[in-house]
This record gives sequence, structure tokens and C-alpha cells, in this order.
Amino acid sequence: MSGLVRRDVRVEGVVQGVGFRPFVYSLATRLGLAGRVGNDAGGVFVEIEGPRAGVDAFLLALERDAPPLAVIERVTVSAGEPSGASAFSIVGSDGSGPRRALVSPDTATCDDCLAELADPADRRFAYPFINCTNCGPRFTIVRDVPYDRPNTTMAGFAMCAACAAEYHDPADRRFHAQPICCPDCGPRLRLAGPDGTVLPGDPVLPGDPVQETAALLRAGAVVAVKGLGGYHLAVMAADEAAVSALRARKHREDRPFAVMVPGLAEAAQLCDVDAAAAALLTDRARPIVLLPRRDGTPVASSVAPSVAPGDRSLGVMLPYTPLHHLLLAAVSAPIVLTSGNVSDEPIAYDDADAFGRLSGVADAFLTHDRPIHVRVDDSVVCSPALSPGGRELVVRRARGLVPQPVRLSRPAARPILACGAELKNTFCLVKGRHAIMSHHIGDLENYETMRSFVTGVDHFTRLFDVRPELVAHDLHPEYLSTKHALEMLGVDLIGVQHHHAHIASCLADNDEEGPVIGVAFDGLGYGTDGTLWGGEFLLADLVSFERLGHLAPVPMPGGTAAIRQPWRMAAVYLDVAYDAAPPPGLEVARRNSPRWANVVGLARAGVNSPATSSAGRLFDAVSALLGVRDTITYEGQAAVELEQRADPGERGAYPAAFSDGRPFQVVAAGLVLAAAEDLRAGAAPAVIAARFHNGLADVVAEGCERLRQSTGVSSVALSGGVFQNRLLLGRAVERLTARGFRVLTHRRVPAGDGGISLGQAAVAAATDRGDGGVAESVSAPGSTTSPSCPAR
Repeated sequence: MSGLVRRDVRVEGVVQGVGFRPFVYSLATRLGLAGRVGNDAGGVFVEIEGPRAGVDAFLLALERDAPPLAVIERVTVSAGEPSGASAFSIVGSDGSGPRRALVSPDTATCDDCLAELADPADRRFAYPFINCTNCGPRFTIVRDVPYDRPNTTMAGFAMCAACAAEYHDPADRRFHAQPICCPDCGPRLRLAGPDGTVLPGDPVLPGDPVQETAALLRAGAVVAVKGLGGYHLAVMAADEAAVSALRARKHREDRPFAVMVPGLAEAAQLCDVDAAAAALLTDRARPIVLLPRRDGTPVASSVAPSVAPGDRSLGVMLPYTPLHHLLLAAVSAPIVLTSGNVSDEPIAYDDADAFGRLSGVADAFLTHDRPIHVRVDDSVVCSPALSPGGRELVVRRARGLVPQPVRLSRPAARPILACGAELKNTFCLVKGRHAIMSHHIGDLENYETMRSFVTGVDHFTRLFDVRPELVAHDLHPEYLSTKHALEMLGVDLIGVQHHHAHIASCLADNDEEGPVIGVAFDGLGYGTDGTLWGGEFLLADLVSFERLGHLAPVPMPGGTAAIRQPWRMAAVYLDVAYDAAPPPGLEVARRNSPRWANVVGLARAGVNSPATSSAGRLFDAVSALLGVRDTITYEGQAAVELEQRADPGERGAYPAAFSDGRPFQVVAAGLVLAAAEDLRAGAAPAVIAARFHNGLADVVAEGCERLRQSTGVSSVALSGGVFQNRLLLGRAVERLTARGFRVLTHRRVPAGDGGISLGQAAVAAATDRGDGGVAESVSAPGSTTSPSCPAR
């Protein structure tokens, strides 16, 4: 035993289901070392022994040469007594003990599997469920940890002898690949008609399912396709009639559809694809990537006008499952691939539910018998070419990115659940330094989405072994996420103001604690004074904030009706801008003349007209003024379309006055007045839209300059859904940087309400002392700490 050493190694992070054990086995045997490796609830454990030089080389290569899908967060090494082992082995998993293991996101099909998929001599030729240790379903099929086959939805498929031999061979690429399967033992496709639940013996359409689906698509059909995290609805992207039919059946009047193309070459024929965009499109997460469109090319005509009406960008994705590759090869053209749902419902993922909910939408169903455990939409990322600073922006964080955690700057004293916002909901669990955000849940405005939220929380708490002791929620008493928090028993509660959560989310996203000047622009958020905020300048850190400035409040006539009908905000802003005497002949007033005077009267009287400082509602007013959008069919539509109309080459800007005082107020009606006067003078709407954006960017820069003078803080965090407007964000960053500010923007989580749960979690972690109380404020005098509540 002389000269031999032993090291006990623990590896934490995403190290299960990514080929880590066979990598360790190969490394140890190549170096002539003995010991064992296995999975447990905490990650991977290794016992390694042999000559000191070999063990040192092993430890060096363990992190340096880890498998591509592994994310190593921590390696702990301790010395032990050599046991005299003569060989290295892989041992069975141990599911006991506290769970710390992380779960890998679903991963796009790797090149090795694609080569086999296309090889007629391979036994998995054209098999739509091919996968290996380096690719395939992960998060969407996992029921529990450790990540072993019995804990996945593959448990019902008994491996054939050939698959079992690969599964148990440490030298094989499919060693312990939990979703391993083949045509003899794995899931199977079937193509069914829209006649209800498909049961054994029910008639199915004849022939090869992929080829039959391609024929249906070419004939103009709408086909529901079962993917990794749920069903999609597919039509040929060039078929205007089919796209229009899909819109009508899905009740999705205007929101753009995403397009799937076979590869990078086809993507480059539709859009501008630089190196950064190509890297995003081919990333193992395979998100939908928003790209600048290339109009006027022959291939651009293969996308019907109603796919993304009036949008200068196009959401493009590449195939990420073997089935997608086979289907795209069969149709040889771009297809629309959008979430399998109706209106604002969550994506359908259960087979019976899909047939029930989508039978009136789809003409056929391309389905299979591998269950999906967690419904997950596609992630959406904005190309760096469309983003300020030349880096991608996450718009929707879902498949391929979840459940990769965000590491907090300081560990939480207790396990935390953050319930998120009402719209674009996500929730977040915190355990130690890990903030594990959920996938995109959606708007909590119907039973099905709320059920998805509740079941998602339940699944995450079990999967990651988090029993929340502190629950963070929005201050709005009517949010369903808030009500869920208030109904939980045996937990402490902490209410986090909406815009503080936005800024805290940006801080956590950048691994910072503040203080910063936080500019939070969004649609609406419940303020600490009971009014509706949305155009805020805060001095904030993770513990507290102070409201030092905001847009001047205006009435919101009809309450939520003003959100659905932006012309109401135009009526209010014009009434304020012109001192209750707007000039006659404004087209927006003529279009809405039957109700215009009544709405203005409501606002002046303060009847059903809550005051709001919302930047989102300001965008609504200008959008309606310019005739872009009087009513909307989806949240934020008026602002999105106003951005699309703006001339990016225009550098003129409208002025806005600042009132003195603390907090200061921005008289945003000045922007509307200038826009209206330009419109009356005959200026082009594209020029007016751009000058409005530039003027608001000036407001951001001037507001931050005023606060730097009074606070000495020169770091700025920009957050809130309005900062998903790429033109405004770019111009604001440009102006702030020119003034010498250090600017933080979002990187890994959305700037909108999809990132709220991370901010709530970060505030709760920084504030909690672990004994039911909150820390003292570390921010400016007069700041507001988030209120805590006793256990319920």
C-alpha cells in the first residue's frame, strides 16, 4: 500500500444524466486507478486511489475535461485510507440523504445521433426517438432524483437486449443514457385524426407517420405535433390560407408565430444570421431566436405575410428532436411551429387533454406514447444583432434553459419559494445559493394556467427537495400568485414590491447586490401607496428601495379596459397635454368619437379611473395617437407595434419636463404633446414614433443624472417589460454610457414579469435573518424594506 493515496470526491451541479459517470470511469481506467463512482441525491461521488501522480492527474482532468453537458458547481476533495481496490467500477445510485443534485435541461439531438438517424445501415435509422448520453429529453421526463430510468417517464419501456448491452457498457456512448431506446423497445409514433382520444383499436391514418404528416401539411392541414415539453401546432409557413386558418382556430389574431427551418443555411435565407446568431440557433438549448428579416429574397416569400404581420424580425428555430429533423426533411420547407394551445391557455402536454382541447384546432395529431411529465414551452431569445451591447436577451426562459439555476451572491438562510407575478408567471425556489426558476407558466388568468402553476410548484419542491419556510409574493392583493402564497400554512411571508423585484432581478442576473439607480418601466405594478406604478426611478439594493422619481400619474379610465383599449390612454394624455382643450380634428378622437367624451369625463371625475405612473400606458397613448393600435389582442401589443413602426435612423427627440421635489415627477404628457403637434404638422408616423422613443431615452438618462447628483450612485439597472423594447433599451444604454454610468441589463432571465420571481427570491434571501424577521435596511434613509408576516 506504500506510495498509494486515496481521495474521496464529491461533485455537485448538473452531473447526472450527462455522461459524467462513464467519463469518470474512462478517466480512472486510463490512468490505471482504482475505486468507484456513483450517483446519489447530492450529485456524483467518487472514491479514487492509486499512485499520487495519477490521482493528482485525475483530479485535474475531472473539471477540465468534463462532458459537454455537465455544469460543475463545486468539487470537494478529502483524503482517505486506501482500501486496496484493484479496479474501478460504477456502482448503483443511492437515493438517500438530502437532495442537492441538479437536473439537466432538455438538450437538442447531438451530431452522433443525427449521423445514425441518417444511416440506412444503423438499427436506429429514421427512428424519431434516438438519443444518447449527450442529448435528448431530460427535465421534461424526470419524475424524481436520482436521475435514473425508473424515475423517468421511460420507466414503462423495457429495454431490449441490444439497448441493455449499450446501457451497461461503460465504453458505449449510451452507457446509462436513461431515455435509451430503439424501434424494438421504445416509443412509437402514430398519426391520428381529430376524433377524440386515440385508444387501442381506433382508426389511425395509414402509412409512415412522418411522410403522411408531411403530405397533410403540404395539403394545407393544421397538424398537432407532440414534442419534448408538449404539443405544437404546425402548418406550412408559406401557406397563407393555412396560417390564417391556424390563427382563427387558435384565437391568436396578431401575435407573431415562430418558424422552424431545417438548418442554418435556410435560416440565413430568411434572416440576417451573423456568427452570434448562428451560435444561438445551434446552441444545445435550441431556442426560438428573434432575427432581423431579409425581405425581398426568393426564400423570404416562403413565409406568408400573416406569420409575423408588420414585424421587422422573425422568430426562427432549428430542429431539436429527431422527429423534427425527420419532419423538416420530409417537407423540405419552413413550417410554422407554435404552442399547442388556444388563446392564453397553457401548452397541452397530456395526450387526452391535447385531444380534448385541440380537436377543434388540428386536422390531425402526430403523437407518440412516451409521456411528458412537465409541460414546457420553447425558450425565446433575442439575437445580439437586435440587442444593445451585442448580446442576446432572454425573452422567455423555458425549454433548454430550465431548470439551470441562477447562483445568488449570498446563500439563503432558509428555503424560499417566490411566487412571481400575475402575467408571464414563473416561480422560483431557493436552496442555499441556488435560485431555481421555473419554466414560463403564463398568465394566471384561467383555471388551467393556475393549475399548471400549482402542480409546477409541487413538482419542483419534490424534485429539488425544497420545503419552503419563507414565501415571497407580490404586494397586489388580487394576484392569484399572491393569494396562493397567503393560503400556504406554516410558512413566513414576505411581500416584495413589484418594481423593487424587477430591479432585484436585474441585480441577481448580474450577480450584484447594489445599491443602484433602478429604472423600472413596465405596464403596471402595485405601489406601496396603493396606486399603480410603472414608470419608476428607485434607489435600490437587494434589501430595500426608495422611490426617488416617477412619471407623473394620469387617470386610467375604465381600469383594465384602458389596457385593452389604448385609445383611452390617448384621450387622457391629450386632455392633460392640452389643458383639457385638445385641438379638433385629431384622427384618434374621430375614430373613437362615440365614447371619447365619456371616457374623458370619467378620467376628469376620477370615476373608475385609478391613477397610474405606467410607462406602458404612455406607450399605449402614443400608439393610439399615431393610429398604430386602438385596441389590442395580446398584452403589450400597442407598444410592440409602435417600436416596429419607429424609424431607427431618426435621432430627433421630444422633450419632457421634470418637476422639482422628492420624488421628482416626469411630465410625460409633454412627449404626447410634441408627438401630436408633429402629427398635425404632417410628420411621418415612423419619425414621430422614433422621436418619442428617443425622448423617453433622454428621460431615463436625465432622471438618472439627477439621482447621481443627489445620491452619488453611478450604477444603473434597467428592468421591467418596457425594456424588452430593443430600440428604447439601446438608446437608453447609449445615453447612460455616454454620461459615464455603469449600466446593468438582463442577461439570463427576462426583463419583464418572467423575471419577477428571481427578484422576489433575491430580496427574500437578502432580507431574511432565518428567525422570521428581516434585516435592517442597508439603503438610503427613508427606504422601504419588504414587509414580513408571521407564520400562517
